[in-house]
Amino acid sequence: MPAFDSSTSTDRALGEALARRTLDLCRIRSATGEERAIADRAETWARPLFENAVERIGNSLVLGRPGSDGRQSVGLFGHLDTVPPSSSADEPHLEPDRVVGLGASDMKGGLAVLELLAERGALEEAPFDVVAVMYEREEGPYTESGLGPLFEKRPDLSRLDFALCLEPTDNAIQMGCCGSIHATVTFEGISAHSARPWQGENAIHKAGPLLVRLRERTPVAVEVQGLRFWEAMSATVVRGGRARNVVPDELALNLNYRFAPSKSLDEAQEELKRFVGTQAQVLFTDLAPAAPVFRDHPLLRRLQETTGAPIESKQAWTDVARLGLHGVPAVNFGPGHGAQAHQAAEYVDVASLVRGYRLLERFLHAG
Repeated sequence: MPAFDSSTSTDRALGEALARRTLDLCRIRSATGEERAIADRAETWARPLFENAVERIGNSLVLGRPGSDGRQSVGLFGHLDTVPPSSSADEPHLEPDRVVGLGASDMKGGLAVLELLAERGALEEAPFDVVAVMYEREEGPYTESGLGPLFEKRPDLSRLDFALCLEPTDNAIQMGCCGSIHATVTFEGISAHSARPWQGENAIHKAGPLLVRLRERTPVAVEVQGLRFWEAMSATVVRGGRARNVVPDELALNLNYRFAPSKSLDEAQEELKRFVGTQAQVLFTDLAPAAPVFRDHPLLRRLQETTGAPIESKQAWTDVARLGLHGVPAVNFGPGHGAQAHQAAEYVDVASLVRGYRLLERFLHAG
């Protein structure tokens, strides 16, 4: 595929429209749990376009219905929330070739593309039913995602033949996703005065061998249907000690394990427990399954053939896994830059927005 060419007046105008829309969305604060304002705005936008096919559930919206008249149906999924803003985050603003602001890449740029496609009739002209889903709480814990209540209230979403999560993929098709486990690993000791540490047992020191093994553990490459995923285990949060002169009697750390689609949640939990061993207690706090990889789905072939986009693995967790559990084959495909997600000075290039729009337009319009 040739690189985006901004020389045409049509694409320049499209780029300006997408940049303005992305900026408007970035200006609405919508950290996880604070999506009401952006959901209100999305509902106001959607009502004239989708008429009676708009349903709001909490701060999530379903626009359209799958499977009318026996046609195939495709879902376009975009989350409304962002991670909490950093104290050093830039105010949303436009630069000559990019939009800067929290959520610009992850994933308000994708929402802007979705909205303009809807406004310009691309969803109606598709040879299949297109259902747009804008939902809350994607960035939070797995069990709190807004997709859970949506599938409970709208079981017809499980009839979708295919779905795209408009995550930032640099307009590549990213298949599958790593599963993610968070566990609290607790080491117990015996408190004592730090002047006489032999009278106690230091829980921080007790954790040392595990921390050394984590430091020395290298990511493991796993091939799944020709795609490479990397399994990694990291300590991400640690808590221990209650005073400078007290031998600590407890240390707790958060252990995050990212595992390939070839492994089930049960298998991944057992592997984490084996790695920790018997010197600590393990409490699982967040369990998100990996997403299956499928290479032969006809709508995936259509997506690749009409866009020419490369196929990659998704080295992160996204809701393609949750959709897979509901029987909906899904891939990640959207504008924006994965490396920009959750950055303090997050941005999306206007060229990426235009390219994402054009590629989705081809997928929706091709005969």
